[in-house]
Amino acid sequence: MPNVLGYARVSTSDQDLNAQRRRLTEDAGAIRVFDDIGVDKRADRPGLSEMLGFCRTGDTICVVRLDRLGRSLREVLETIDPFKARGLAFRSLEEGLDIASAARELAFHFFGTIAHYECLLINEHSRDRNGSACARDKRHGQSANDIDKLASALKLVEGGIPVAQAARSRTH
Repeated sequence: MPNVLGYARVSTSDQDLNAQRRRLTEDAGAIRVFDDIGVDKRADRPGLSEMLGFCRTGDTICVVRLDRLGRSLREVLETIDPFKARGLAFRSLEEGLDIASAARELAFHFFGTIAHYECLLINEHSRDRNGSACARDKRHGQSANDIDKLASALKLVEGGIPVAQAARSRTH
């Protein structure tokens, strides 16, 4: 009988996997959840590799969201390709996507393309905002005057003034 296997990933060690694990076991019925912490590249994911070694043809690989598999459409597709080649099903809870049929796989690719487009737009907008801030003599939303105040406060702390007192002096 095929099993549902969960895969959870967080980018940094200070993030919590418990919410993903809970959704994968409770909502998807995963019998086991494999995870990775603080890894970015697919090749550096020991949890993903362990899961692929554990699964059998017919099993379903489940994630909470597509971005747990990759940061770009290409990375997500490259991660899912070995699933298909091994006869594994795939499901994403948040997006409600799977690759169980040709029509569902088409929807999956369409959704992935839209998500990739949104990511590109966010990056463009961030670059535009940062460029505009520089043009207004601001650095990440702070004016040059704020930067000068911060530098003055840091000099006070280095000179032995308590941090709280230095912070108060830079705001007045």
